[in-house]
Amino acid sequence: MADKTSFTKDEWALLLKSPMIAGMVVTAADPSGLWGLLKESFAGGAVLSKVATDANANALIKAVVADFSTSEGRSTARDGLKAEFAGAKPPEIKTKSIDSLRQVSALLGAKAPGDAAAFKDWLHQISQSTAEAASEGGSLFGGGVQVSNAEKATLGEISTALQI
Repeated sequence: MADKTSFTKDEWALLLKSPMIAGMVVTAADPSGLWGLLKESFAGGAVLSKVATDANANALIKAVVADFSTSEGRSTARDGLKAEFAGAKPPEIKTKSIDSLRQVSALLGAKAPGDAAAFKDWLHQISQSTAEAASEGGSLFGGGVQVSNAEKATLGEISTALQI
């Protein structure tokens, strides 16, 4: 099983950013205002929090979440996102995010093939949860889920990028 020592500093930074990118790409595909953005952010965060308490979670996913829970890990992810997306508009954020998820998929295939499927499924779960939380019908607290056509298309692009 792969862990932080299996990756270069830049590769690990990409893995640290990937859960946020998996949520951002959906938000960028169909921006839903301040309240929608908050719900989408909480949905992605809930998936992250769930891993921390799941004894059966994949070890690489747990390592990413554990590192992200440190101030250094959060700074690495935040600084990487700022550098990658500074000044970008939603369509450009979406394109860059899909490209980043392709890079994550290739990296996992090359350096962590035993963890790749679980990690990519986890990223897709973050994207799906984000889409379902949007203001078009999803609810942070339950209720009917209605994913927009733009979000559905983006979820398909994410699946393709992650090769799942």
